[in-house]
Amino acid sequence: MVRSLHASCPLLPLPHLLPLPYFLTDKMIEVIRERHETPENVARRLCLAGGMNRYGEANYRVVWGWNRLGWIGGKFEDRDARGDLIREVVELRREPKYPQVNRWHVERWVPAEAYGSPRAWYAQTMERAGGKSVAALGPYPERGEYEHCFTLQGPRGEFVQLTPTIAESVARAIEWARGRNPAGQRAKLYEREAREERAYEEWAFEVMDDGAPAFGGVPMVAVG
Repeated sequence: MVRSLHASCPLLPLPHLLPLPYFLTDKMIEVIRERHETPENVARRLCLAGGMNRYGEANYRVVWGWNRLGWIGGKFEDRDARGDLIREVVELRREPKYPQVNRWHVERWVPAEAYGSPRAWYAQTMERAGGKSVAALGPYPERGEYEHCFTLQGPRGEFVQLTPTIAESVARAIEWARGRNPAGQRAKLYEREAREERAYEEWAFEVMDDGAPAFGGVPMVAVG
C-alpha cells in the first residue's frame, strides 16, 4: 500500500529547554530565550523533499538554535551572574548544540551504523575528568542522530526568516549534491565536518572555561 507523505509525515517534535525561570541559591534568575517551533508547512515540505527514515521520521528537519540540545560531557564550573564559582562537577549535560542559538538550522538524519558499534563509540568518546569517566558525546545514538547541514543566515551572519520554500530548496540541494561524484562529495563533507567539529570543540571548551561565565553568566543546569 502506498501512503501519501502529506498524510503520513509526522510533525517533528523538538526538544525543550528546562522550565524557566529557575532558582540559583537564594535568588531567582529569569532567563529569556527566544524559542520557536518548526512550522507544520515547513515540516511537510521537508518530508516531500527528503523522504522518511526507517522509523517513519523525516530525513530532514529544521530546528531553532535554542531548542536544539546536544550532549556535552566533562568538567563544568557553574558560576553565578557575577562570575563567582558555585561548584565544579563532572557529568553529562544537554546544552544548546549550536553557537548560533538565534538561527534556524537544517539537519539530516544519519543512521546508527554510521557511528560504528557502541563499543567503538565509547572507546572513542570516553574521557577522564576529575578522576571520573564520562562519555564526552553522550550515549550511543541507537536510533541514529540528526546532523547539521546548513545554518539559515545571510552572508554576513544576519537573520533570515524560515519559509517552506527555503527549507525545501536546501534539502533538495543537499540531496542533489549527494548524488553527484560520491567520493568527492564525501571528501568535502568530511572536511566540512572536521572544521565544524573543531569549531564546536572550541565553543564547548569556552562553555566550560572558568574565564567567562557560560551564556552571559547564566548557570547551566544538570539533567538526569
